[in-house]
Amino acid sequence: MSALRQLWQGGLLARAALLVVLAYAALAAYGEIVYRIHRARDTTPAYQRQEIHQQYQPPSFRHWMGTDGLGRDVFGRLVQGARIAFYVGIITSCIAIPIGVLLGLLAGYYGGRVDDVIVWMYSTFAAIPGLLFILAISMVVGKGLVGVFLGIGLTTWVGICRLVRAETMAHRERAYVQAARVLGYGGPRILFRHILPNVFHIVLVTFTLRFPASVGTEVFMSVLGLGVQGEPSWGIMLNNARARLWQGVWWEMTFVTVAIFLLVLAFNVLGDRLRDILDPRTREAA
Repeated sequence: MSALRQLWQGGLLARAALLVVLAYAALAAYGEIVYRIHRARDTTPAYQRQEIHQQYQPPSFRHWMGTDGLGRDVFGRLVQGARIAFYVGIITSCIAIPIGVLLGLLAGYYGGRVDDVIVWMYSTFAAIPGLLFILAISMVVGKGLVGVFLGIGLTTWVGICRLVRAETMAHRERAYVQAARVLGYGGPRILFRHILPNVFHIVLVTFTLRFPASVGTEVFMSVLGLGVQGEPSWGIMLNNARARLWQGVWWEMTFVTVAIFLLVLAFNVLGDRLRDILDPRTREAA
């Protein structure tokens, strides 16, 4: 039985979380199509078009989630925010996870000085306040998505490195690794052909848990003005909506907050369920 099928059969909460993530992915894909079409045509998309006479319109059939202070449709901007959120979650994971997995495998398998150097590296990174490190990298690289990608991706590999290192140390003395050594296989082949598939569940679970963490970090950076520039990310929308609450304009803040909450909750539920399905120790205990 595949992990996906087990996930679907994992209860109503797991199915609901999976459907929520798929719905967000569909919105992000739609937002990407709209963004690319307008970029190719060099036209201003509707979610960026300012119509002052439509400002602060409450939710209606024409504008499902109302309009903001410049008359822009909140729903259209929320969809683009989902697109940026998936960019951030996926690309930062593609930076952080390979670094953490590679260093964890090397430290756990070879031990000795290799392990000492890598442990020193991730201990140093862990000792630095993560958010300050992310902000420093972003300010050096510059504002925008590139700074967000590098800032988050280069500073969040420590957790998975520790997990993979511990699992690799447990696997390197097992029978299948010993047999591979007897057959004359080299260290790289043993690491990537034999040990890595047996610790890959850590990668999947880590991705589902760090995805919402990356989105939350991007939101915070955008609120500070160091995140996305010129695009309607959720952080920018929250920052803009915050100043309008005293005027009774509640819809932008409410819908963006609910969107972030649902995405984070869905990924956390999926992460917990995937851990129960894929972790061998959990399966043995069951």
